[in-house]
Amino acid sequence: MNLARRTFLSRTAAAGLGFTALQSLLNGAATGAAGAVQPLHHPAKAKRIIFLYQAGGPSHLETFDPKPKLAQMHGQPMPESITKGQQIAQLQGKRLICFGPQFEFQKFGKSGLEICKLFPQIGSIADKVCLVRSMWTEQINHDPAHAIMNAGNILSGRPSMGSWVVYGLGSESQNLPGFVVLMSSGRGGQMQPIASRQWSSGFLPGKYQGVKLNSNGDPVLYIGNPQGVTKDAQKNTIAAVNALNRMQYDQLRDPEIQTRISQYELAFQMQTSVPDLVDMSKEPQAVLDRYGAVPGDGSFASNCLLARRLAERGVRFIQLYHRDWDHHAGIPQNMPLKAEEVDRPTAALIQDLEQRGMLEDTLVIWGGEFGRTPMSQGGNGRDHHIKGFSFMLAGGGIKGGLAYGSTDDFGYAAVEDAVSVHDFHATMLHLLGIDHLRFTQKFQGLDARLTGVSGEVVKGILA
Repeated sequence: MNLARRTFLSRTAAAGLGFTALQSLLNGAATGAAGAVQPLHHPAKAKRIIFLYQAGGPSHLETFDPKPKLAQMHGQPMPESITKGQQIAQLQGKRLICFGPQFEFQKFGKSGLEICKLFPQIGSIADKVCLVRSMWTEQINHDPAHAIMNAGNILSGRPSMGSWVVYGLGSESQNLPGFVVLMSSGRGGQMQPIASRQWSSGFLPGKYQGVKLNSNGDPVLYIGNPQGVTKDAQKNTIAAVNALNRMQYDQLRDPEIQTRISQYELAFQMQTSVPDLVDMSKEPQAVLDRYGAVPGDGSFASNCLLARRLAERGVRFIQLYHRDWDHHAGIPQNMPLKAEEVDRPTAALIQDLEQRGMLEDTLVIWGGEFGRTPMSQGGNGRDHHIKGFSFMLAGGGIKGGLAYGSTDDFGYAAVEDAVSVHDFHATMLHLLGIDHLRFTQKFQGLDARLTGVSGEVVKGILA
């Protein structure tokens, strides 16, 4: 766009160099942004979601699904009737040997929920959680399985569930993104590469994509101004740039220009809000100890505490990726390491939310893209598995102290109340007040939705 200096100044002056949205922002009004689902389709039980995503595929047989029959069959051939004609990843065509659970399970709470002894802190809140033991998915390799779990579809260019949620409900925070992603890794597992497309907004406007905050160093690159650039100078620059953007939008009506405007505004506000967000110096030592968090260490524990702080500040969808649950070998040595990293902070987060009166409207989810085989790989590992695995949920309208659904005696396939990924997404949206069948967006001439052409609300887990 070619504009003479005088023309630009006159137009920006008329626009106020601080049009209504920006002026409201700079004056500190945190009104948030409304979503596409107005009003809600039905009363919501949850306002926000924290997804503790265990990337790599945690074994349900060493976490939440006890299998005494499999334990009895340990070391014996897996019955061919169970696996014949079934899709298996790296064990395809190999001799299949039963690999029993490597750690004992224990009954916890008044509900007597059985949980692996490696997770005593989660066990201590057993009456607050629901274990879905009958999950299944469609893709047996990591990357497409992540795509199914995050976007309901393996095709690139589809919006992630976090983007769908923020698009539908809007954001409650004016100075932080509505969808935030955090990453961590630890000991005892193969590292999972996680691509940014897992939090892409796909064909939805770009402003709904997830924003990744770094767990170490500056949480966002270039969060501070260059030397010599004051806050007022930055404010004036953004106002001028967005005045130009608005002129261009008036001519082209391209929705991505609106995204650019909102992202400039948000970036400016984040320069103040993000440093305050990640400054945990005001957190009592007792809280840090409860999580096992050391500020700045980038651990899963610190990210769980950061997730609570994000939720308090109105962030709608918070997704933590803990990236090394891929256990093709060394289950006996590695599972205790992973359990030690996630057990205490997971329980602490749920307890912390409850104590602050936030658990009742926060849906907490714990799980990965698939499970692990009940057959051994390499002697003491487990291969990828899609026919049956477990999720844990708490808060946000979920019934506590419940084990829902089941796999067969070998932990191979979901046989009772099976829950697909689309069912999971439909239930998640239902708890947020959204009917997944009515929540669509036109794409390539079709009414696209997160749940594709299937999905039913799992009513049996609802409080």
